[in-house]
Amino acid sequence: MNQKEKTIIIAEAGVNHNGSPETAFRLAEEAARAGADYVKFQTFRADRLVTAASRTAEYQQRNCQAESQLEMLRRLELSDEDFIRLARHCREIGIKFLSTPFDCESVGFLADLGIDMMKVPSGEITNLPYLRAIGATKLPVAMSTGMSTLADIESAINALTDAGTPRDMITLLHCNTEYPTPFADVNLRAMLTLREAFGLPAGYSDHTAGIEVPVAATALGATMIEKHFTLDKSAAGPDHAASLDPAELAAMVKAVRNVDSALGSRIKTPSPSEMKNIAVARKSIVAAKKIKKGETLTDSNLTAKRPGDGLSPMLWDMVVGTAAVRDFMPDDQIIL
Repeated sequence: MNQKEKTIIIAEAGVNHNGSPETAFRLAEEAARAGADYVKFQTFRADRLVTAASRTAEYQQRNCQAESQLEMLRRLELSDEDFIRLARHCREIGIKFLSTPFDCESVGFLADLGIDMMKVPSGEITNLPYLRAIGATKLPVAMSTGMSTLADIESAINALTDAGTPRDMITLLHCNTEYPTPFADVNLRAMLTLREAFGLPAGYSDHTAGIEVPVAATALGATMIEKHFTLDKSAAGPDHAASLDPAELAAMVKAVRNVDSALGSRIKTPSPSEMKNIAVARKSIVAAKKIKKGETLTDSNLTAKRPGDGLSPMLWDMVVGTAAVRDFMPDDQIIL
């Protein structure tokens, strides 16, 4: 494997705009400032997404007012016009716009909007009509795999490819859907299992607190990292408490970029920056005492000392037993 390509970083704004287009604009600006590749939102119509009887998740109950999931999602919607303006704003500030569609109609809307990748959330991985709509766009797909078995994932991949998505354009994202995810439940090595089981690029969609796990995923070879962020972690709403603030997002992006750079290639050789240290840190064969010309060089009249710009001590056995070609004073480098 040669040098790993730069990890794609998706700053997940999600619904942390709380239904405000102006806040969504600010989230996009913070994601661009942090250096993320994409800022991602969520496109849905509440009435197409849930029934009136749908319950909120435990983490949503902890962070939202007492209401049904339908009521909560209605408050978090952005209009089609909002998304059109938001996509335009992202282009203007130099960050790629992305949004997760949660229904077939939203898939078509986002495809027409010109996004360059489709995101399948964990909750839609068993939704066959939806997967067919995604596949029909023939766009690259990033698919989160929270709550899924390998069989679930295989079925979803088959649905996407049967509908038109080229298999090699699918990236699988290991994910745990609890907000925040307990570290003991992350099971980050499962990301490697996804890569090996399906022969596809694998990344990580993170819901833990902090930035340690996304950085670790990068070190394990993640091709894509997705992380929630917000302007205010104390704000009312389902995802704010488990999100990074802008400063933390910037720190994560910097750490991921540093790890990308540090991974390098599998070739073990002195780096350009350390070549100058070879002579300083290594040693040469030198005289341990006065040596007369013609005197036999031995273990007792030779030693090894810095700098390392003379004969390497690895040549010791070749040097010992030969005659001194001239007089040497203590610490003089031996020449043959």
